[in-house]
Amino acid sequence: MRLPRGFLRAVLGIGISIVALAIVVRSVDVAAAWAVLRDADPRWVAVLILFVCADVTLRAVRWRVLLSPVADVPVRTTLASLLVGYLANNILPARLGELVRTQDLGERTGLSRSMILGTIVVERVVDTVVVVGIAALAILVLSVRGIVASAVLVGLAVSALLVLAIAVGIAAHRLPGAERAAAYIVRWPRLVEVLSRLRDGLAIATHARSMGIAVALTVAAWGCTVLGFTAAAQAVGVQPTIAQAALLAAGTNLSTAIPSAPGYVGTFELAALTIAGSIGIARESALAFAVLVHVTSLLITSACGAISFALGQRARARRLAAGAAGPGTPGRDGTAPGVRIADDALRSRNP
Repeated sequence: MRLPRGFLRAVLGIGISIVALAIVVRSVDVAAAWAVLRDADPRWVAVLILFVCADVTLRAVRWRVLLSPVADVPVRTTLASLLVGYLANNILPARLGELVRTQDLGERTGLSRSMILGTIVVERVVDTVVVVGIAALAILVLSVRGIVASAVLVGLAVSALLVLAIAVGIAAHRLPGAERAAAYIVRWPRLVEVLSRLRDGLAIATHARSMGIAVALTVAAWGCTVLGFTAAAQAVGVQPTIAQAALLAAGTNLSTAIPSAPGYVGTFELAALTIAGSIGIARESALAFAVLVHVTSLLITSACGAISFALGQRARARRLAAGAAGPGTPGRDGTAPGVRIADDALRSRNP
């Protein structure tokens, strides 16, 4: 019997996390790290919590901005779906949270799931480019070499490929052989519709104003992440420079691209230890504040994601109880009230 690819990826991720945790345990005095973590200053922990909340809020605003050329979605809606996606990433393997939040926002708004997924792809590329840029700048400032610098160089190459992939996706209909491919796939109207909607989402990248605001919000969100790492380090008695905190924040978050168990357990901590060793921070202290950042983020996003999911289910149940044709239910085009669809305008700007 052939095992599903998703199952194999999940097993691989869990295996990688187990190996990463084993390396962490063997290379650090865990008892000493726990003692450092146990004595963490609660005032700095409170500051960390504030920065985590600000980070998530800015990302929700950014998603609204990326959606704005095709739909006017309230921030509270994008925030709720984003949190549901974070919850899914925390408990499910293979970064399925991106698909979960696509489905969740589609159910809340009636927007095309393919189009929503396209905006998420653009969002992920912007995120990757900015975080790799932060890591590269930090490496230059700190003059770091070795495996950390090599990993960032790989990230730069991947970022360039992702930008190229989006460009190809947007201009696919103009590439050589596009007419022949279109004539072939026209046999499956549903596939044509899905690809068309996906391209609508990717085409957000051609809106200079929206992309400019999205990039600015991304930089601000990563700024909160860096300051959150700084606060966590201060909580355990470490005083990193901004460049060191930036490299730790960027490097540990880039490590989440590695297949791992749900919640990126193990790979996140191992990345923190590896980076800390390259910039002269004691391993026990590095493990302590990495765990502090990781656990705080997981608890906040999981708790808020569970609340958002529960409230969304209650709202959907009320709509169903009210009847498909009742007031406040989605219209004939499947669009929820308060969501302005601008697909025709987008198509006219992106023929």
